Amino acid sequence: MDVFKEIKRLRDELNRHNRLYYQETAPEISDSEFDRLLRRLIELETQYPQFYDANSPSQRVGGEPSRGFESVPHSGPMLSLANAYSYDELIDFDRKIKESLEEKYHYTCELKIDGVAIALRYANRKLVLAATRGDGQQGDNVTANIRTIGQIPLVIPDDSPADFEIRGEVYMNIRDFQTLNDRREAAGENRFANPRNSTAGSLKLLNPQEVSKRPLRAFFYDLRGVDDSLSHSQRLELLEKAGIPVNPERKVCENIEQVWDFCREWHEKRNSLPYEIDGVVLKIDSIAQREIIGYTAKSPKWAIAYKFPAQQARTILNDITLQVGRVGSITPVAELEPVYLAGSTIKRATLHNEDEIARKDVREGDTVIIQRAGDVIPQVVSVVLEKRPGDSKPYVFPDICPECASHAERKDGEAATRCTGGLVCPAQRVERLKHFVSRGAFDIEGLGAKHIEAFSNEAIIKTPADIFRLSDRADEIASREGWGAQSANKLFAAIDERRTVSLERFIFALGIRQVGQATARLLARQYGSYQNWRDQMDTAQDRESDAYGELVNIDGIGPLVADDLLGFLGEDHNRAVLDDLASLLIVEDFKAPDTTSSPVAGKTVVFTGTLETLSRGEAKNRAEALGAKVAGSVSKKTDYVVVGTDAGSKAKKAGELGVMILTEQEWLELIGSGG
Repeated sequence: MDVFKEIKRLRDELNRHNRLYYQETAPEISDSEFDRLLRRLIELETQYPQFYDANSPSQRVGGEPSRGFESVPHSGPMLSLANAYSYDELIDFDRKIKESLEEKYHYTCELKIDGVAIALRYANRKLVLAATRGDGQQGDNVTANIRTIGQIPLVIPDDSPADFEIRGEVYMNIRDFQTLNDRREAAGENRFANPRNSTAGSLKLLNPQEVSKRPLRAFFYDLRGVDDSLSHSQRLELLEKAGIPVNPERKVCENIEQVWDFCREWHEKRNSLPYEIDGVVLKIDSIAQREIIGYTAKSPKWAIAYKFPAQQARTILNDITLQVGRVGSITPVAELEPVYLAGSTIKRATLHNEDEIARKDVREGDTVIIQRAGDVIPQVVSVVLEKRPGDSKPYVFPDICPECASHAERKDGEAATRCTGGLVCPAQRVERLKHFVSRGAFDIEGLGAKHIEAFSNEAIIKTPADIFRLSDRADEIASREGWGAQSANKLFAAIDERRTVSLERFIFALGIRQVGQATARLLARQYGSYQNWRDQMDTAQDRESDAYGELVNIDGIGPLVADDLLGFLGEDHNRAVLDDLASLLIVEDFKAPDTTSSPVAGKTVVFTGTLETLSRGEAKNRAEALGAKVAGSVSKKTDYVVVGTDAGSKAKKAGELGVMILTEQEWLELIGSGG
């Protein structure tokens, strides 16, 4: 037997049956026969590893577990869409399109799948990369996980484009989701909240073999890297021809009235679909016209998502409980009689804060109307007053923390009530520690939420620094149920691997309110080293200092974020934790890109007005990649102010301070990107 020929025959046959099953819905063989062919292929590929092919149908069952996901840049930003909630808002959107275009235009309307965004790249007609949306600029490389989705072809026909990118949504059918939840419950595992959460969690699994057991599907709605003369609707047809799944429920509309008819039709028919949708996306069909209309920093101006009104249900509010968040915010939660709503069973709903409870006069024992905000987060909409019990009493929001009995305070101008206990509060301590070891922070493998809770509850870990002293209690940990010396040593090794950490990860890991990954990166870029950051934050405690002015002038920071940052660093117990950590770790200086040949390295730049060829986000990213610092306001330390149309007070202040003012074209010529 010619082994390679037999392997190739099996691959071709399995690919054909996959296409018949997923794209044409016309299977020719039974599932058991398909499994028999697949087992034979895996057997031969295992026996003859020299014939390995990443695009073999056998790879859909998943390979070896990954230790983590590599972060990969997107070919272009994965932007979000602006939303519309009414016919009037669609009319207003259409009016702006008319103002931008002189010629006739058409809209393509597509169902808005309630899934998880994904970007796929094909090279030489083979799937080579799949990435999550991430922060819009870069995402996680989940190629191995995406390969397990049978709908997605690993190799496309020869008459298809060779190299291109597609973007779409990964999702779960409602019935598949319910079956998965039933299976998890039978195995003693927690049920997933809804199909979207289940999908997102599945894509984050490190073991592709586990992902292959999840009933994931996909629809794609964007094709990039082909002839610009092809309209959007023509591109979707091209994808369908290549065997890539595209939602069939779409329509090219000649005007906004036809768009509205499509939206109303699918609002009424949404429950007839086997998957969840939360609206309709309308886009200008012509690619050339899209370029004329342009983009904002966050979204395209040529597309908008019409969001359906939230689905509602009626149930009993049995109790109001309180949750203490990672940074001390106390959130009231409605404990409900379970009710099925929009694809999942709802048992709890947020009441947001003290003002919301008072405004809606929500009381324990009330009959309430709930809805899923954005079809995701359950919330209480209103009370059915005629069903209120006669002995009900208004809810009184507590002034002490339910976890640690510390004082709970509400600052002027803020909606949230917060515990003042900080790291002495068990709820905050555990959540802060979970955050500290999370993936975007120290990413300590093997130290998951359950271990953090157990170690914290038994006072083995009280502060983040205690994590790096766990090996001092090796015997105690090794003797714990389910551990042993080998497991303990593996954990200690994983911890030791994280004793050197980047400055941006370190700052993010601290769990400071309003300081997420992007803000932590801004701070690391601005201050360079851990010690300089600490020194400058100490100085910035004086709100009249130059250090404070520099802090609030960082584009993306501002006074509110600065106050939370300085408030955290002004607390003695937090400073003690930082000092303790610094004695145990090496915090690496920020690694800026190589900008030795950049004409703007080290310069401070302010962008103002509307730019023509770049979105504000693109301009900022390009400047920072060249080593420049982008500020949000003009000061005497500013080197350049780049002005677009409708430039206002910043341009005026630059003139007053004698700061160099550049047009967008002059800026592009300066950085070597002139037209």
